[in-house]
Amino acid sequence: MQMSHRISGFQCSPIRRLSPLARAAEKKGIRVHYLNIGQPDIKTPQVALDEVRNYNKPNIPYGPSEGLSELREGMSDYYKKHGVDDITPDDILITTGGSEAIQFAFMTLCDPYDEVIIPEPYYTNVTSFARMAMVNLVPITSRIEDCFSLPPIEEFEKKITRKTGAILLCSPNNPTGYIYNKEEMLQLLELCKKNDIFLLVDEVYREFCYDGEFTSILSFDEYSDRVVCIDSFSKRYSMCGARIGALVSKNQEFLQSVLKLSQARLCPPDIEQMVAIAALKTDVSYLQDVKEEYKKRRDFLTSGLDKIPGVISNIPKGAFYLVAEFPIDNAEDFAIFLLKDFNYEGETVMISPAEDFYVTNGIGRKQARIAYVLNTEDLGRALICLEKGLEEYKKLHN
Repeated sequence: MQMSHRISGFQCSPIRRLSPLARAAEKKGIRVHYLNIGQPDIKTPQVALDEVRNYNKPNIPYGPSEGLSELREGMSDYYKKHGVDDITPDDILITTGGSEAIQFAFMTLCDPYDEVIIPEPYYTNVTSFARMAMVNLVPITSRIEDCFSLPPIEEFEKKITRKTGAILLCSPNNPTGYIYNKEEMLQLLELCKKNDIFLLVDEVYREFCYDGEFTSILSFDEYSDRVVCIDSFSKRYSMCGARIGALVSKNQEFLQSVLKLSQARLCPPDIEQMVAIAALKTDVSYLQDVKEEYKKRRDFLTSGLDKIPGVISNIPKGAFYLVAEFPIDNAEDFAIFLLKDFNYEGETVMISPAEDFYVTNGIGRKQARIAYVLNTEDLGRALICLEKGLEEYKKLHN
């Protein structure tokens, strides 16, 4: 049967599309180290897990389309603890994960075939969110040689047209780990003000900053009418499957417009919101310990990659990803080889080819995103597999 032309334009996620090969390897008894996906092995806070066990409503009800008031109040208090004092519950709209937040923002700010400017590489699934919203992504390329820092502001200005609805950032960045500083944010905010467009910033990884100071887009009061923050509980509290995110903005016209989409999908899930409310009560030591653990893993991974001949990688300042460039022609072919045709002492590794983290054709073919979400012992085994696998792959392709 003929499928729609719309769906034929979607890509399979490079983060997940090789999963059948990983499962086939495991069926053969091979241990796969999963560095392809941002699924932490960190335990979810006990207070959140207890909320699941203690959920005792007589039924699971519909809730407000904008999210439970107790959760929005809790998030308002959370931002105050992080130096953003004027975010009220009315400035927060709960979404079904950060993914829905991005899609809703696109659909609210852009008409079909309008444009959103985005530094590449970027979180690859944004491509699908844009296609769902019928929005075109306009890339500005950041380079591994520059540690993926923000390209010159002039490059953004050149790309702005009458179709431009917004600029989208992720800070700390997925997949590069770069953190945009205050000066870079101000440059972009001035550009957005000048051209009457919005600045969207995904701050899902704000808790995980290792080098340099994190600046929230919510801290720029002068520009608050054109600022939207995308947030999520997934990574912060290691509860990726709960699918609770948020849109945060002082622009009430924007939020009331998003509410139309929120009402169409009825409401965010009730049990997961109750878990998120509980997670906000987690002792501060939890996040401090998690941050230190990720920093240790980052240092271990970057040190190990530096020892593999020909591999180039940046040192990420935040989040728990990095982009590595391999001395080969096709990282996806290499990733397939690792899962299908290679193992070292019964183990192998899964990585995410980075080409689809770019809009520009031909960029990123030698690169892969690596998530350091495993403990250092497992990361050590994964690094051995990468090095041995690279040696074997290059023998076959010389």
